[in-house]
Amino acid sequence: MNKLSQELFRIQAEFCKGMANPKRIMILHLLREGEKTVHELEAETGIPQPNLSQHLSFLRQQGLVKTRREGNSIYYSLADTRIAEACDLIQQAIKDRLKEMQQIIYG
Repeated sequence: MNKLSQELFRIQAEFCKGMANPKRIMILHLLREGEKTVHELEAETGIPQPNLSQHLSFLRQQGLVKTRREGNSIYYSLADTRIAEACDLIQQAIKDRLKEMQQIIYG
């Protein structure tokens, strides 16, 4: 395997760290509807603002979300709409796997 491929896998692993937490996945799911402020995300998730800000900062560092400032407000949005599509694909694979498991257990 060449160095470029190895670096791509390393970057992909770092990128996936952003999705390695249920709260961050919830935030990404909500941002698929459009940009939101921290206050809006706090109201919708119930995650306390300091904790939410930490998650948003991590998602931003991983390149999953971007920000836009308007006056005193900072708006968060998905950095790329394909992030939502990737989440959908993973969820569908999980749902399919759960259906298979149910069929094995319950026949």
